[in-house]
Amino acid sequence: MPNPSRLSRFNVASLTLGLAFLYLPILILVIYSFNASRLVTVWGGWSLRWYHEFFSDRAMIDAAWMSVRVGATSATAATVLGTLAAVALSRGQGFRGRMLFSGMLYAPLVMPEVITGLSLLLLFVALDAERGFWTVTVAHTTLTMCFVAVVVQSRLVSLDRSLEEAAMDLGCDPLHAFVMVTLPLIAPAVVAGWMLAFTLSLDDLVIASFTTGPGSATLPIRIYSEVRLGVKPEINAICTLVIGLIAVVIIIASLASKLSSDRGESAAPL
Repeated sequence: MPNPSRLSRFNVASLTLGLAFLYLPILILVIYSFNASRLVTVWGGWSLRWYHEFFSDRAMIDAAWMSVRVGATSATAATVLGTLAAVALSRGQGFRGRMLFSGMLYAPLVMPEVITGLSLLLLFVALDAERGFWTVTVAHTTLTMCFVAVVVQSRLVSLDRSLEEAAMDLGCDPLHAFVMVTLPLIAPAVVAGWMLAFTLSLDDLVIASFTTGPGSATLPIRIYSEVRLGVKPEINAICTLVIGLIAVVIIIASLASKLSSDRGESAAPL
């Protein structure tokens, strides 16, 4: 009888085609970012010309720095708020308004981004808030907080609460028990939530286009404005650098998550 654990040729072919469909365009983009030719579709040899063009483009550098600042700030705020919301939903089983709170928290998951962006724009106009860095940050926090809550809540649901209860039996109040016991155990989920929020913020175009103002354009908005006039090889270099940044964030987050998990497991028996 065939071994069910072995991959068949069909499964191998399907997996190969799937991975090629996902990653081959990215690989081609990275290769053509080193193209010496001014034409995007014509290979002219290896060159770092377009990376030099990018680092000489002050407007593009400012847009990239704006995206990084917005992403880091909104991801941190979304992680804090999303973690607190996940704790409330997983631990407060019977509080009044739980269903309404849950629905409002997860609404951005299914809400079209155009509606979210337009509603936030109307809010900022009603508040007479100057659109810029903070309005984009608030908008991205609103968008990504629900993703963090989903990730952290899934970890809290599977967590053994007896560890936290044992800490409280030994004299810890609920806050110290959460900080000293529960938080290290859910740290991998918290880190994963931050990483997801950061990448979603870097990727967002629609909501940022509604909430940004003069002099605060993010990198996706800048790239979109450039692409409308034609794809330049410089865009390939920018996208390659973004891919490298995301890869570094993933590696750092994975190492931090593993370190936190190891510390949590070593401290759990105590």
